[in-house]
Amino acid sequence: MTSPTLDTIGLDRALNELRHNARSWTAASLAERIGLLERLLPRIRDTAADLAGAGARAKGYEPDSPWAAEDWTGGPWALAQHVSARLHVLRRLAAGRAPLPEGAVRERDGRTRVTVFPAAAFDRLLLNGYSAEVRIRAGVSADQVRRRAAAPYRRRGVQHPGVALVLGAGNVASLTATDILHKLYAEGQAVLAKMNPVNAYLRPHFERIFAEFIERGWVRFVDGGPAEGAYLTAHDDVDSLHVTGSDRTHDAIVWGTDEHAERRRAADTPLVDKPFTSELGGVSPCVVVPGPWSRADFRYQAEHIVTSKMNNSGHNCIASQVLVVPRTWDGTERLLEEIRRVLHALPSRTDYYPGADRRLGAVLAAHPRAERLAGDGRILVPDITDHDDPLLTEEVFASALGVVRLPGETPAQFLRHATDFCNDVLPGTLGATVIVHPRTERAHSEAFASALDELRYGTIGVNSWSAVGFLLGYTPWGAHPGHTRQAIGSGTGFVNNAFMLTDVEKTVVRAPFAPAPRGLLTGSPSLSPKPPYYVTSRTGLTTVERVTRFTTQPHWARLPPILSSALRA
Repeated sequence: MTSPTLDTIGLDRALNELRHNARSWTAASLAERIGLLERLLPRIRDTAADLAGAGARAKGYEPDSPWAAEDWTGGPWALAQHVSARLHVLRRLAAGRAPLPEGAVRERDGRTRVTVFPAAAFDRLLLNGYSAEVRIRAGVSADQVRRRAAAPYRRRGVQHPGVALVLGAGNVASLTATDILHKLYAEGQAVLAKMNPVNAYLRPHFERIFAEFIERGWVRFVDGGPAEGAYLTAHDDVDSLHVTGSDRTHDAIVWGTDEHAERRRAADTPLVDKPFTSELGGVSPCVVVPGPWSRADFRYQAEHIVTSKMNNSGHNCIASQVLVVPRTWDGTERLLEEIRRVLHALPSRTDYYPGADRRLGAVLAAHPRAERLAGDGRILVPDITDHDDPLLTEEVFASALGVVRLPGETPAQFLRHATDFCNDVLPGTLGATVIVHPRTERAHSEAFASALDELRYGTIGVNSWSAVGFLLGYTPWGAHPGHTRQAIGSGTGFVNNAFMLTDVEKTVVRAPFAPAPRGLLTGSPSLSPKPPYYVTSRTGLTTVERVTRFTTQPHWARLPPILSSALRA
């Protein structure tokens, strides 16, 4: 039954229009789909400043604030990068080439792996030293991976007309838009996107960007809260769903919120039984492996860790919430001191996401002596020992960071304890970050390789915040496989995934341990300076603006200004 105050006329009309036009989208030729993406890029460029500025103001700062670099990164740059990734693959197909280049797929140690980044020539310049490898589930051969890649465009009849409902995320601007692209291009469905009430202000900007898709009746946007969402998820004209949110959101949709919800779950009799993919967050760890760090390494990695916490005030499903460090390493306290210094020095900002005050209050109630590192919500709990601690059991989704110290006299021993702790104690399997000195990785290569194999996360960042796996577009984004609708965890299914790989287990994203030129001294040489998305980058905003414009219209002449700005970070 619908709420007596719920106006369903507009919702029904939108779904009816999408249903009427869904077949024409499924039938759209490869050339037509490529053209639509090519024309999407200039609209992203023309809308970029307004889109990023709207996000900045909603969070409480001006568009020229240093914090606004994150609104460009997670908004227009991410969206443009995703469009570019899809274009790269579709253009290969249009040219009669295989989606994956020769040599990208290989078998090692009985498992198939796929190098997906760098993919295009400019990738090696803009993100020099970065790479991404997709690891395929056991039992799937390299030949099977090659044959199944981009199957919707290589086999007739794989895509079927339908209408997908995307329940938009309320935090990162590009998430709703990239989910729409996935449903359109990977699954061939028309899309109804319900904006999250937290960032519904983005709707006019998205409608400008997707104007051509809207005109053709393939995309519609609507507003609304839980009542509208419940009505739409159960609607007969919705064939599949994708939600970015929390496990509570998923369970409310699938099992309901009344007194019979647990009975339905136990009997596996869901209220909504449609194809359902989801990305639901969790408690994300950042694991620091002991090694021969220099003073500059401690400073740089502290900035890295703080970025993974303070980006978007920690209102990210992939924000580092637990710092896992060696108990006996003499570098642990040095690293924590640098983290404190960086947190103190950052400009003030608010934890704007609804419920943040309550969640931070629960952390402070559990840790009355926690360190308050600024006048806002920055909290550091430097030594957690109880596995029932709220920082280890619930996603705080705000700017609190807990520290867990684990035993291990050697890096190999520590990695064993850290892997078990992350897999067995922390809820969630979306992403983990591992920071390791290149010399340490080489000296303990077997133990490190085992840790990467065993960590149950959909994305693992090695010397890279795992959120970079979302940004790249070529990389599948989602929880580690194995969750069920009765125990949904961090969700099910993968989105983005421009090569449209199947049988994905996880992605490993790598970045240089140290920026150029200091990377030469650490054994991680690259041309990449400090990333512009670091919260400590002095030129981050300018650099990300330039990278966004470059991504929407690549040209060699636009590279020198990007490099000049990035080197001043």
